[in-house]
Amino acid sequence: MTSIVNLEISSGGTGLAELFESVPSLTCEAEAGVVSSGYDLWLSGAPKAEIETGLAEASAIEEYALVSGDDEQWLYNVEFAPKTIDLFELVLEEGGTILDASATGRSWVLDIRVQERSDASSIHTRLEEHDLEPTVIRLYDTNGETGSQSDLTQNQYETLVAAINHGYFEIPRDVSMQELSEELDVSHQALSERLRRAYRSLVASELDVSAEEAEPTPSSGLSD
Repeated sequence: MTSIVNLEISSGGTGLAELFESVPSLTCEAEAGVVSSGYDLWLSGAPKAEIETGLAEASAIEEYALVSGDDEQWLYNVEFAPKTIDLFELVLEEGGTILDASATGRSWVLDIRVQERSDASSIHTRLEEHDLEPTVIRLYDTNGETGSQSDLTQNQYETLVAAINHGYFEIPRDVSMQELSEELDVSHQALSERLRRAYRSLVASELDVSAEEAEPTPSSGLSD
C-alpha cells in the first residue's frame, strides 16, 4: 500500500547547515530529479553574491555551479563532500522516493512516497540515528484518493488551495501571480514553476498517462 509521509527535520546536520548559518534568510527548494553529478537546488531569500560566498565557504560543499536563475532565485548544481550526510540518498536507501523537498534556516520539509508504512518507520529511525530530529507532519495512504490528489506534492497541493482561496483562478482574477507569490512568501518564478508542475501532475492523472508520457515532445508548431 503506497503512502506519503510529510516530514520535517533539522537542517543542522545536513550538508547545507553551514550555508544556512552564514545566510540566515536563505530558502532552498530541491528539483524533483536527483542526478549523479549532484543535486539541483533553487536558492533564494538573499542577494546572489551573498549566497555564492556562503556556498564557497561551506566545508560540506565540494563544488557548485550556477545553472539558471533570475533576479530573485537561482538554480545551482551542488556536490557535497564525501563524508557529508546525504539526506536524499539516506531516504532512497530505506525505500523512499522524495517527491518534494524545501528548506529554510532551521528545517527541511520533505514529501516522501513509500511502498509500505514500515518504510516510513525505517526512514524515521535512520534520520534519528543521524540526529536530524524528524517530526512526522502527516502520513496518509494514497489508496482511496483520486489520481490527481495522490500525484500532487504537499507544496503543490497547498499552493493550488491558496490560489483557489485567493481567487487566482477567477475570471477576471482577484489576485495576480505577483500578489499570490508575496502572500505565499515565495518568488514569482518559484510560484510559476510550482503551479506548472502541479498542472502537469493533474493533467497527467486525469488523462491517465505516466510522467514519462506527459513529457513534452519537440514540435515546430501547434495544430488543432
